[in-house]
Parts: sequence; C-alpha cells; structure tokens
Amino acid sequence: MRLPSKGVRSVAPSEPDPDPLADQDEIPDPAVAVERTPNEGVDRAQIIGDGVRWLASWGLRLIVILVATWMLLQVIGRFWSAVLPVLLALIASTLLWPPTRWLRKHGFSVTWSAVTALVGGLALIIGIFAALAPSVVDQAPELSENAIKGVNQIRNWLQGPPFNVRPDQIDDAVKAITDRLQSSGEQIASGVFTGVATAGSVLVTLVVALILTFFFIKDGYRFLPWARQTFGRGAGAHFTEVLTRVYGTLGGFIRTQAIVSAVDSTCIGIGLLLLGIPLVGPLVVLTFFGGFIPIVGAFVAGTLAVLVALVTKGLTAAIIALVLIIAVQQLEGHILQPLLQSRSMHLHPAIVLLAIAAGGDTFGIIGAFLAVPLAASAAVVWRYLSEQIDLRTGDAAPEDLTPLTPEGKLAQEAAVRRTSKA
Repeated sequence: MRLPSKGVRSVAPSEPDPDPLADQDEIPDPAVAVERTPNEGVDRAQIIGDGVRWLASWGLRLIVILVATWMLLQVIGRFWSAVLPVLLALIASTLLWPPTRWLRKHGFSVTWSAVTALVGGLALIIGIFAALAPSVVDQAPELSENAIKGVNQIRNWLQGPPFNVRPDQIDDAVKAITDRLQSSGEQIASGVFTGVATAGSVLVTLVVALILTFFFIKDGYRFLPWARQTFGRGAGAHFTEVLTRVYGTLGGFIRTQAIVSAVDSTCIGIGLLLLGIPLVGPLVVLTFFGGFIPIVGAFVAGTLAVLVALVTKGLTAAIIALVLIIAVQQLEGHILQPLLQSRSMHLHPAIVLLAIAAGGDTFGIIGAFLAVPLAASAAVVWRYLSEQIDLRTGDAAPEDLTPLTPEGKLAQEAAVRRTSKA
C-alpha cells in the first residue's frame, strides 16, 4: 500500500454549492405568463373617458364662475359711485359700533347712542387737527423764511463749482419739475378718485358715506333678523354666521391698519425729533392718518417731512430724513403690513400683496385700500363653505368648530342631521 508523501495533505473532494434559488418559488415561464386569462374588468378607454368627462365638467364650471366674476366686476364698476359709499360706511361703522354698543348698555337710546358715537368720532378727528393748527400757524412765517433761504442756498450751490449751472438752466429745470409735479398730481388725483368724476361728487360720496354710517350703527342690528326672516331658517342661519364673521374681519382690518400707521408715524416722528425738525407733531399726525390711504398718504406725508427738513435744517438733514422715511415705508409696506394683516385676517402675505395690486389696477387707490378687507371677506366665506363641507363629509364634528352666533351652531347641527339621514 502506497502512503502519501510527507508534507502533502489529502484534500477531500469538494461538494457542489447549493442552488441559491432552490428554496424559492419556481420562476414562471414567460410563455405561460402571456397565456394568462385577460382582465375582464372595466376597459381602459372607459376609465380615460370618465376622467376626461370629469375634467371637462369642472373646467366648464370654472369658466362659468370666472365669467360670472367678470360680469360682477363690470356691474360694480358701472355703479362704483353708489357702491363706494356703502363700503366706506361699513368700514367706518366697525370703528363706531363698539362705543355705540357701550352707550346702549349704559342707558342711551338707539338713536342717541348712534348720534353720540358718530359726532364724538368726528369731534375727535377735528379736535386733533384743531389742536395742531396753532403750532403750524405760529411756525409758518419761520418756515416760509427758511424756505426762501433754502431755495437761494440751493441755487447758489448749483451755480458754484463744481456744477457751474447757469441761472437760465436752473429756471428751466424748476419749470420742468413744476410741470412734472402738476402732471403727477393730476395722475395721483385721478387714481385716488377713480370712478368719482368731480370734487363735488367726492363731497357727495363722503356725505352719503357719513349718513350710511349713522344708519348702519343705528339699525345694523336689525339686518340679521330681517335676513333670517327673508331667506328662511336654514339660509338665514348661514347668512347670520357668515355676515357676523365678515363684520368682525372688517374690524380687524381697521385695527391692524391703525397699528401699522402708529408704528410708521412713531418711527418717523422719532427720527425727525432726533434731527431737530420742527412741526414734528403735525407731521406725525399727518403720517398716521395718511397710512389709511395707500400710496398717496405715505407719499404726501413723507414729501412734507422732507421739505420741512430741507428748509429748516439744510440738505444733509433732508437727505437723512428721506432715507429714514423710505426705509420705514419699505419696512411697513413689505414686511409689517402684510404680516399683521395676514395674521388678523388669516391671509397669506402674498395674497395681501396680490389683492392690493389687483385692487389698485382695477379701481385705483381706493381699490387698493379696499382690496385687503374684501379679499379677507371672500376668504371668510370660503372657509365657512369648507367647514360645511367637512361637516357633511364627516371630516369635522360640530365640537371641532367654534361658531360666533347661535344661528351658526344651529346650522352646524342641521348639516350633521342631513349627513346622518343620507
């Protein structure tokens, strides 16, 4: 028997590797897969046709809604002179309703509470301007004298080196600037009073708005019962809840605008005070009230502040005041106002900016002023419709929602009952 040589190990024959697919299901034959029974369900063409019909149906509805919206805007534009006083009166009544309600609780009659609140509001505004008038009158001669000196200084500065401008060139430039300001003033005035033809009709609009404000704060509480009686219990309950929310939203708009104007006027007033500019009080009040008038109010108040700084403290102070006013107004218009209005009205800042742009393009400066509260009111209606849909679909329960009126609570319960019956 032959032994293996020393140093050489014997190696057992290796076993074949196990098949990795041995424990898995057998791979089906492609030929067998092709021979499977075809799907006998709904045909693909039918499914695609249903989707196209759904898309066409909703597309047609959207077109009808857009056309109806365009027609509504045309009607509003046609009767804008009648619609504008109503909108202004509604906004003004949101300010006067709290004192009117307080007076009623303390024994005033319905009529006298409305009269007292309206007259008191007008007296407050007139009193503020009357209190500031003496300081303006007292400093007017000094401002006039400084204005003449300032103009002469600027003229001498331009005529000297390094500019060396001739007097006739200065006169031509002044004339060109004057013509440009007159043209811009006409354009701004036309934007402010879009839909209002003359100054007389502006006065009529303000008087009508004032009268409507009185009736709104005097008899406004009767409108909701009238709506419930006219439209029935079901629709009347919805009208009551929606209109109550809209009215509260309008009040939030005025309060927010007042906060924005107060911040704007305070910052500008502090800056003017540090610069030693006279008439800080009148300029602050003018800036505050100008904040309620988009674009024009800030432009006029800022221009007056810069001019006062120029004629009293010189060019350097005027440039500093101009930079300060532009910075504050940019902060207000692009950050503070959209942010606060979006929170008080539950609107995204982008929606606020788009609403202002669309309102200004359609109805001028007044349209820009009214665009935000109108957009917020539309959002209130949309959210209410969404709540009703959630109640009908079961995505929300009545205890998840907080109605503002008892009628709103009844409307929610009615929606739940209709869902249970269905």
